[in-house]
Amino acid sequence: AEPNDRFFNRELSWLAFNRRVLEEACNPAHPLLERLRFLSISGSNLDEFFMVRVAGLKGQQTQDVDRRSADGLTAGQQLTAIVREADELMASQQAVWGDLRVLLDEAGLFVLRREAVEGEADEWLETHFRDQIFPILTPQALDPAHPFPFIPNRGLSVIFDLVRRSDNEPVRELVMLPHTMTRFVRLPGEPARYISIESILKRFAPVLFPGYEVLAAASFRVLRDSDMEIEEEAEDLVRYFANAIKRRRRGRVIRLELETGIPDVLAAVLKDELGGADAIITESGNLLGIVDLDGLVDEDRPDLKFPPFTPRFPERIREFGGDCFAAIKAKDIVVHHPYETFE
Repeated sequence: AEPNDRFFNRELSWLAFNRRVLEEACNPAHPLLERLRFLSISGSNLDEFFMVRVAGLKGQQTQDVDRRSADGLTAGQQLTAIVREADELMASQQAVWGDLRVLLDEAGLFVLRREAVEGEADEWLETHFRDQIFPILTPQALDPAHPFPFIPNRGLSVIFDLVRRSDNEPVRELVMLPHTMTRFVRLPGEPARYISIESILKRFAPVLFPGYEVLAAASFRVLRDSDMEIEEEAEDLVRYFANAIKRRRRGRVIRLELETGIPDVLAAVLKDELGGADAIITESGNLLGIVDLDGLVDEDRPDLKFPPFTPRFPERIREFGGDCFAAIKAKDIVVHHPYETFE
């Protein structure tokens, strides 16, 4: 057998790779929105890593599978190391977001906190909330008569502690934000000003809950087990994968992200209902769901992006009047993506 010290751990090596993606977001040679794109990609990568790789290790640990990695670590030892490295990586992501946010402000692209929206912008935002957001929200009471609802994978939600003004009755409500909803809303006019959907929800909670006083509100996000075991001997692969995808949508919670500063009582409720014994629970700095920053990259600011690249059309195919099959029949052809186009 090969000695263990000859191998890098697969999972820790992947986290090191994703740190290099994050480092691209720190590169001042890149245009600002491209740096933001790299930050978003690092968030997407990390989500996928937890949903698949960490979920697989959690499954091994739960089932007491006695399998060690090439470098000699058990599933539990790998998970301990992963949590340590991932926590550092997520802290770095939040720090990079803080740095980029300052640079975005200087470039005239603002991501506002809810208290910073005033005057006409506030009036527009309230109208937008009442007309576009409020109709598709479904607040759900959390009490013995209403079981805790299912939170979908990558689902972002806000939990509220309220008190009814008429009789001082305490009430707890949960609002899940639909996946179809844009994470950042752009205010009209220039300069470009955005505000996150959870900030809007907290700002207009009195509209959502008339007759109630808001005592506390906090955002949270869940990642679920999305790992799929491939059964090569399955008789009907289409049906097998259809069922596997359905199971994946309702997989166990792998990571529960809580807004920093969440009140202890709300954190305890979420940990009890969603955390269980398996979930990795984190408090995520300034912004939950770093992946959603890609919505800001769509802002029409070519001065903050790489110049658009147009791939060349392969000359060999042009010589045959655009008939790619004739060109291939005459001689094998290699198309270099992304420098040459396949179209």
